[in-house]
Amino acid sequence: MTRTLIKGNEAITEAALAAGCRFYAGYPITPQNEIPSSMARRMPQEGGVFIQAESEMAAINLCFGASVAGARAMTSTSSPGFSLMQEAVSYLAGCEIPCVLVNVMRGGPGLGNIQPSQADYFQAVKGGGHGDYHCLVLAPATVEEAYIFTQRAFDLADQYRNPVILLVDGLLGQLMEPVDLVPIRPPSIPPRDWKLDGAKGRQRRFIRSLLMVEGVLEKHNYDLAQKYHSMAGEALWESDPHDDAELLVVAYGTSSRAAKAAVREARLKGLRVEWFRPQTLWPFPSEPLREAARHAGRVLVVEMSLGQMVEDVRLAVEGSVPVEFFGRPGGAVPTPSEILAAIEKALGRKAFV
Repeated sequence: MTRTLIKGNEAITEAALAAGCRFYAGYPITPQNEIPSSMARRMPQEGGVFIQAESEMAAINLCFGASVAGARAMTSTSSPGFSLMQEAVSYLAGCEIPCVLVNVMRGGPGLGNIQPSQADYFQAVKGGGHGDYHCLVLAPATVEEAYIFTQRAFDLADQYRNPVILLVDGLLGQLMEPVDLVPIRPPSIPPRDWKLDGAKGRQRRFIRSLLMVEGVLEKHNYDLAQKYHSMAGEALWESDPHDDAELLVVAYGTSSRAAKAAVREARLKGLRVEWFRPQTLWPFPSEPLREAARHAGRVLVVEMSLGQMVEDVRLAVEGSVPVEFFGRPGGAVPTPSEILAAIEKALGRKAFV
């Protein structure tokens, strides 16, 4: 098997093309610029369309139009740009249009900096736009996972006719790791019997989210809620259970890499610890996390923020165990030694030297 040393952002481009994406619109913003840059080069080679839009709002609405016409479409951005896209995300969800959005998170709030962050969790998972809607949110922790999850995102978007967000941070976007650039499966694009491509003798179709007749929008929301409920089976997670664990460390994305290293070090030094990593942030793997937490008896959540996923962890465990938090905001990345110190504090004792 030949593996290619590739940057995370560029792996996302290759994965999108492997999944049959043939329309990309984006606007440059650090630290995701390698995606539009590589898309500008690669998309024409694959017979697709690349557009550098005049803004992030234009980019996502161009993808909206391409998706309505039947194309597999993707856009990418970083945190401030993702904020600008939220109205269109709500429209995509309301119209039940598939689309893949990549957010390579950076420090905030405001313009912040170009360092990696995980402070867009609320915006992605809770719905940054208006209305009762959800997006599936995938959170890779390696470049290889970014390649695999991007392809999966297109399948999920089509399966549920819904926007799917790939949530990574600037470190993972810039990191280079070896990846087997082989598609997980040949592109399988289901029939788009809803797309707008000209009536051509058939009955007219409508795609809209403005539903003014009394009761129609309420019914539409109930129908969407039923669809979101059916997405629960898409929850993914990774863990390393230990029978003797006294503490469960929960982290996702880049934070999980440092957390795993800290847990390995802690166990070598006699502390009884295990880790749990959500791979989907919505749907959140609440039930398996709850069981793991009850087994360990105590939870420590690690994030590159001031604590956003920690709220979902607390909801998942339903008050059955204490939940503590350690994080660093503003583009700072927790180190394994810092997390080890947080583990010792949560357990109330030092590791053996």
